[in-house]
Amino acid sequence: MLARVFSSALHGVEALRVEVEVDIAQGLPAFATVGLPETAVKESRERVKAAIANSGFRFPADRITVNLAPADIRKEGTGFDLPIALGILAAGGLVSPEALTRHVVTGELSLDGRVKPVPGVLSTALAARRWGLGAVLVPAANAAEASVVAGVHVHPAGSLAEAVEHLNGERPIPPLEARALAAFEAEAAGDEDLAEVHGQEHAKRALEIAAAGGHNLLFVGPPGSGKTMLARRLPSILPPLSFEEALETTQVYSVAGLLEPGRTLIVRRPFRAPHHTISDAGLIGGGAVPRPGEVSLAHHGVLFLDELPEFRRHVLEALRQPLEDRRVTISRAASALTYPAAFMLVAAMNPCPCGFLGDARHACRCTEPQIRRYRARVSGPLLDRIDLQVEVPAVARGDLLGPAAAEPSSAVRERVARARGVQQARFRRSRIACNARMGNRHLRAFCPIEADSRRLLEAAVERLGLSARAFQRVLKVARTIADLEGDERIGARHVSEALQYRGFEAAPEAPPAGA
Repeated sequence: MLARVFSSALHGVEALRVEVEVDIAQGLPAFATVGLPETAVKESRERVKAAIANSGFRFPADRITVNLAPADIRKEGTGFDLPIALGILAAGGLVSPEALTRHVVTGELSLDGRVKPVPGVLSTALAARRWGLGAVLVPAANAAEASVVAGVHVHPAGSLAEAVEHLNGERPIPPLEARALAAFEAEAAGDEDLAEVHGQEHAKRALEIAAAGGHNLLFVGPPGSGKTMLARRLPSILPPLSFEEALETTQVYSVAGLLEPGRTLIVRRPFRAPHHTISDAGLIGGGAVPRPGEVSLAHHGVLFLDELPEFRRHVLEALRQPLEDRRVTISRAASALTYPAAFMLVAAMNPCPCGFLGDARHACRCTEPQIRRYRARVSGPLLDRIDLQVEVPAVARGDLLGPAAAEPSSAVRERVARARGVQQARFRRSRIACNARMGNRHLRAFCPIEADSRRLLEAAVERLGLSARAFQRVLKVARTIADLEGDERIGARHVSEALQYRGFEAAPEAPPAGA
């Protein structure tokens, strides 16, 4: 007898439709799985056998063939355990075939028949809605994340026996109540506030501009100047995630298997800070079984790279493509996977190997060749892609000991939100959401500059030797500064301030004599 169960296979962050066909024929006992299964899928036969037997059902002593169609897509993971088990029971007349065709099924089986969580259930629920199937049967631990998808009935199964009783109508599992709106409205403010940072007004201003326009940012300063403290407070001044952005971010974490049990949505912008020993696969994504990297886990959030020159050169160079394209493509012999990577890059570094170049209170011990080698670890093309490059001096003793009189994050976030609102109205007919993502066409249309501003830009290009990419990024930053001030045209003061954030040079000055 032949049975068919609908399931899904992950391809990047999307779920592809897979039909699990099970045929039971007379012959010597055998269990064959075809359809390009990888090792974990092939091993499912042992889990399925034990789960069926330990759930009180008879495992057929016949020839069983399981086909995962379409056969040209590689099937990975343990999510096919439950659909294969239900297909075997349906082929043996123990489960209603009609009920199976109304559900998309996924889940891993333990040997005692319990249904264990699997990654990518949110993608499966979104795909089920796209395919016109109104119900999903998923592990109970994954049901919360699937419940955010409107128009799909999510049935949480705790065991194989519960799934069988549900499909046969003996004890239907009530669909989980949709929790999308409640989860989205339950956003809590972060614990870290910009008001806690003493002094560093210039760096705070740069942080506000970066948040308002979605710009990449580099802090350069001695140890203890507050670079990391400032970076960690960037999410507190960014505008809240929209529902669509929250859904996209949650989908990445679901596919990566990093969504906490019972979590419905990620409602706060992610902040990822990988260690400098990370590999290129860990940062960009990949591996034998491709997984999203840190750039994708920072989707719609912040990727913070502390001690930037300590990262391996080839790892940093791999950032260039996602910084431009806002996505990562991982190519393999059989297929290519694409993960989203629309993140803000914030980096921090010392000005020299010892960290005290330009510090009035500490003497720099580095020679000019040492400083050049240190800064050369960060390539010019990567620096070109960082819009704001800000020097963060050591905190003055008076600022450090005195009371913090800075604005709270909530006040700064209001100005950022107003500037973002202007940009959303400006780009309402485009697929971009902020100034940092403007292309040449947008620069021509939305960055009108006055004559004095143009002369200032031309002089800066000549004096600073800015590349075409750096010139465009100065113009984007000036556009954001004008938006913060409510100006439609870009004036000389906007350009002048934007140029201040290109002051960090790859070639350093020599340390003072006697240092």
